[in-house]
Amino acid sequence: WDEQGGEKKSSSELAMIIGMICTIVIYIFIFAYGAMVMNGVIEEKTNRIVEIIVSSVKPFELMMGKIIGIALVGLTQVLLWVVLIAGILGIGTAYLGNTLSPEKATVLSEQMMSNPSMNMPGQTLSPQDMAALTDGASEANVKLAETLEVIKNLNLGELAIWFILFFLGGYLLYASLFAAVGGSIDNPEDAQQFTLPLTIPVLFALYAGMYSANNPDGPLAFWCSMIPFTSPIVMMVRIPFGVPFWELVLSFSLLVITFLLVAMMAAKIYRTGILMYGKKITYKELWKWLRYKS
Repeated sequence: WDEQGGEKKSSSELAMIIGMICTIVIYIFIFAYGAMVMNGVIEEKTNRIVEIIVSSVKPFELMMGKIIGIALVGLTQVLLWVVLIAGILGIGTAYLGNTLSPEKATVLSEQMMSNPSMNMPGQTLSPQDMAALTDGASEANVKLAETLEVIKNLNLGELAIWFILFFLGGYLLYASLFAAVGGSIDNPEDAQQFTLPLTIPVLFALYAGMYSANNPDGPLAFWCSMIPFTSPIVMMVRIPFGVPFWELVLSFSLLVITFLLVAMMAAKIYRTGILMYGKKITYKELWKWLRYKS
């Protein structure tokens, strides 16, 4: 039922497939582009380029510039994928729309029965075969129309908007943490002890999203779609099934607030760590950096 009380066709299988695709894409992008931010910071520290850069800009501006720049790269890639998929769907729909309709099948069957030369060499279609051909064309068109109606009822425009918002929110949140990790170490080999705590919530969110695909309104799906560290992944599973607007706004608001707080803490670690070399960093040391006054 829609908001006006009318009936509309839906498909839980199609909603599940679309939700899982969006979830996996966000999962991959968070890791791929978050690691890109971290490796970029480590490379600048290793080459001592960061010492020259911070003489012209503030460390926070440098960190956010790197994060936002890579975010624009990710958005460009997502946009290209959307255009490509939309083009494929458009061409496929146009091609399927030109398949044999029942009316065309009837006319063709009459022509083939009146003109046997139109049949394949050595083969003549019987009236029963012609009727089967007409019924098959009608059934194919009905399934095609139902599929297109289901896709239309999914409201892909709203899905795309929320996908971009949660993609940006999730990326900015984790990219800030990855930037802080990159600023606190000297080489990628030391990153494992600090990236593991970042990996666990993302992996948990992925498994929670897979489970939530079978129960999008369950308590696990609801709470994981509200927790900022899991909401970008889990919420994308729920949206194709229909989520109240207040839940979407609340989830995204919590994500934005958490990002701002995390960015402030990450900036303190980044500001102190980017100019520190040759020292093995521990969690106790990071806590001291967080308590430093600006």
